[in-house]
Amino acid sequence: MRAVSIMYHDVLGEGEPFDASGFPGADADLYKVTREDFEAHLCALAGALADGVTDVLHIEDLQRGAEPVLLTFDDGGRGALLAADLLEERGWRGHFLVATDFIGHSTFLKRGEIRWLHERGHVIGSHSASHPLRMASLPMLKVREEWKRSVGELSSIIGERVRVASIPGGQYSRRVAEEAAGAGIEYLFTSEPVTRTWSVNGCMVLGRYTVQRRTAAQTVARIAQGEQLPRLSQYALWNLKKGLKRFGGDAYLRIRQKILGRRVRSVRSG
Repeated sequence: MRAVSIMYHDVLGEGEPFDASGFPGADADLYKVTREDFEAHLCALAGALADGVTDVLHIEDLQRGAEPVLLTFDDGGRGALLAADLLEERGWRGHFLVATDFIGHSTFLKRGEIRWLHERGHVIGSHSASHPLRMASLPMLKVREEWKRSVGELSSIIGERVRVASIPGGQYSRRVAEEAAGAGIEYLFTSEPVTRTWSVNGCMVLGRYTVQRRTAAQTVARIAQGEQLPRLSQYALWNLKKGLKRFGGDAYLRIRQKILGRRVRSVRSG
């Protein structure tokens, strides 16, 4: 089975600064898109897709041989509310994956807002509890706690069992998926840019294509349509980063943040 899953993070309102939604910092800012750009993405997707955007919980869509498009939003920043409004204008729904330790913080969703998104038909899922960037490197008891604490919190908010999750930081391992399955997760999104799906202890694992703030609308549409060049470009870059993360560990994250911080300061001062 295959699916085209596209990963967003925060959507910023007109004139809003980067720190208005979600996590602060240059690394997080890289994944934040403006309302104008997000609307352009949705318009391009609408033109590219014959059958519209489907929902991952409709598993029959994966089994019929097509490649449904799934739109996911990591972290649980307040921009989820704007994203949901714009999706609903087209009759679409999104998958909002929430890091539960940050619920109620000034730039993140509140409990009532999460419940409201669920009542409007959007999928609410876990993005861990504390948002560890190297989840697969944690002791497995800690990974288990991350999933169970987050799933328990979100299930109590929406009044039903949470079945969907995504891995923070993109560091996947089979053991991370096994612990997610043990916490009741049935659909687990990774950051690997692939359309294939696979199963770990009854949990379906899905890759995703990443959207950054400079990603063009037509690039998103081409990925959704099945064009190989933009898909392969992301796959090659992802594998390069995977190797750097594996050998660099925490040092890789520190160097990345320094480089991004310099780039942002340069842009803002120019």
